Amino acid sequence: MARDTPPRWDRRMQQRLARGEAAALGELYDRFASIVHMLAHRVLDDDEAADLVTREVFGYIWENPDAYDPKEGSLRSWVAKITNSQAVHRLRMTEAAALAAGRGSSEEVEQKVRRAAVAARADYIVTSMPAPLRAALELAYHQRRDYRQTAKDLGVSEDEARRRLRLGLQLLSTAHTRPLEGSAPPGSGRSL
Repeated sequence: MARDTPPRWDRRMQQRLARGEAAALGELYDRFASIVHMLAHRVLDDDEAADLVTREVFGYIWENPDAYDPKEGSLRSWVAKITNSQAVHRLRMTEAAALAAGRGSSEEVEQKVRRAAVAARADYIVTSMPAPLRAALELAYHQRRDYRQTAKDLGVSEDEARRRLRLGLQLLSTAHTRPLEGSAPPGSGRSL
């Protein structure tokens, strides 16, 4: 995953994009393309569809740099939100087409979309959470560390490690209870 970016970098990047600097889009792509693709693939389970969503997301950012509001969170968080919204929208369209072709039932389609939306929300939460919480969860989940090992690896107290893990898990627990906000990005405006 890309490293966290300071708010000043976020504002400067937005200003460069608003001025139409193609180099800024390239820099943003280099920093966030792997996250965008990973989030899209998590929802769609299809490399080609994830590639398409990745292009759509960066196209939307290029066309609408002023849609980002630094007061509402980091640029990374905004990019993740756009990605999840677009990926869920694309999944809904794909599944609706499959339903129209007689494959599956509307209940199956809705259940698949709901599961993908929850997964997208969980990914968005993890992507958007502060780096210390994310690092603690990644150690605990991916490397199977307990809170003592996590504390040692992060160089924090055991109480702090427990606090970070608890808060991170509390945030993740909201993935199935709160809908993913935002709409699928439209696309009209500047081109490269």
